[in-house]
Amino acid sequence: MRGISRRDFIGTAVAGGAGALLLPRWAAALPNQVPTGPSAIPSAPFTLGVASGDPTPTSVILWTRLAPDPLNDGGMGPGDEAVGWEVATDEGFADVVASGTATASAMYAHSVHVDAGGLEPDSWYWYRFSAGGYDSPVGRTRTLPAAGSSPAAMAFGFASCQSWTSGYYTAHTHLAAEPLDLVFFLGDFIYEGGTGGGVRPHNSAEVTTLPMYRNRYALYGGDAELQKSRAAFPWVVVWDDHEVENNYAGQFDENGSDPATFLVRRAAAYQAWWEHQPVRLAPPTGPDLAIYRGFEWGDLASFSALDTRQYRDDHACPPAPGLGDIGPVCDNLANPDRTILGAAQESWLLDRLGASTSIWNVLANQVVFSAMPFAGAYNFDQWDGYPVTRQRVVDVLARPEVRNPVIITGDIHAAGVADVHQVGEDPTTPRVATELVGTSISSQFNDELVDLAEALIGSLPWARYVNAQERGYVTVALTRDRMDANFRVVSTVTQTSATVSTDFTWSVDAEPLQGPTTTTTAPPTSTTAPSSTAAPAVTASPNFTG
Repeated sequence: MRGISRRDFIGTAVAGGAGALLLPRWAAALPNQVPTGPSAIPSAPFTLGVASGDPTPTSVILWTRLAPDPLNDGGMGPGDEAVGWEVATDEGFADVVASGTATASAMYAHSVHVDAGGLEPDSWYWYRFSAGGYDSPVGRTRTLPAAGSSPAAMAFGFASCQSWTSGYYTAHTHLAAEPLDLVFFLGDFIYEGGTGGGVRPHNSAEVTTLPMYRNRYALYGGDAELQKSRAAFPWVVVWDDHEVENNYAGQFDENGSDPATFLVRRAAAYQAWWEHQPVRLAPPTGPDLAIYRGFEWGDLASFSALDTRQYRDDHACPPAPGLGDIGPVCDNLANPDRTILGAAQESWLLDRLGASTSIWNVLANQVVFSAMPFAGAYNFDQWDGYPVTRQRVVDVLARPEVRNPVIITGDIHAAGVADVHQVGEDPTTPRVATELVGTSISSQFNDELVDLAEALIGSLPWARYVNAQERGYVTVALTRDRMDANFRVVSTVTQTSATVSTDFTWSVDAEPLQGPTTTTTAPPTSTTAPSSTAAPAVTASPNFTG
């Protein structure tokens, strides 16, 4: 058979039965051919597990990668391979409702992205793959509720920042056991750095090329605990910086490299990310890949998954010596042309918010949105470095018709809750959104700065909770009346097993949030909320550690 070109991949499939594979639009014209003849797979190929993601009411993306020798370029050789797949309504596969054969292309590291269609809305399914006489582990996934439906409740989790060298993935063990419908991973799925020290070493020097990025994903993806949570629910995955390089901004790396040189590296990193994630996206053909996308849980919740890395301008102001990205304000910070989202993504987001009729509007975001001044200085890698863009978003969130905005965030290796006010550093102005910041899966906060950071952040009038000392994830239960966010922490990441507990719970009653033209008389709030803040009723658990 002829080789599969970069543009031909993914849609090459043969599907059978009433539950036939439905090809995405960008693959509709591709030939229905798969490799034939003896398999070239030398040993068990499903070493990186299975995953699913980007569900719709009638379909979901199923992912795996054939990698019998995962840390040595996968061990598959130069040929393509046929991969069978099945979807069933039961874990024993007595009722198979969709099946087919897809191509694992050598062009894309023998990864497989199947758009399994013809499924029922709001339904759970089990799926598996087979290749060369080997069967994959079984994964569980689900579809979204039908458009126009009115679900009573749903639950999602979110996580981020899983440095291999910083610790074991004990949090993923517990995340996999949570009663969730969906998981958002908000970035830093891998870290690009060298072997380093820590709990367990990386497998190479700093990764900069496509083969190196692939091997780094194979290292992380081979972790059994990560595989459990990836197989337990559909995921919505976005990237942050470490999937490419620390604190990069658009076409600029942190070392001042020539942008053209850096974009070659970014192209390799983006391709490797696509190859290893269950995303409903065409493969990249260069250094660009639009990953922002939306999901609707009936009329209960609208989710907007953002990209705050690829389109951003470089950092506005020089940092202070020894303070990383933190520095004093400069004139460039107020430049109205600076952006963190890019014009197209910002327009898409503001249009989505303005048109939403959902009870909850959730922005899945990478970096801290709320204002975090440090004695007159700011972290320019966060939304504080792009205040004009942030204010445009806040102004739309403040509209009364944009109901109950919630921003979920990763990146900072600390957990927190903050009120987002109409004027960012003025807590007497109406609260227009809630920001939930999740701690890391394993990545550590700077030990020397933990106490200082908790004290500074905790002193902000709009901060409701901060914990920079523990690792974990967040689960969020949504009903038509209430949101309950549980900040789950594990007892250790330096050992292979850990217990899990809830460190803090933040609850918000679902009500239309008041915009800037409304009064500032608030419904009853918890004793930690300023009495002048207009907001839905909120309550907090007593075990606040900030």
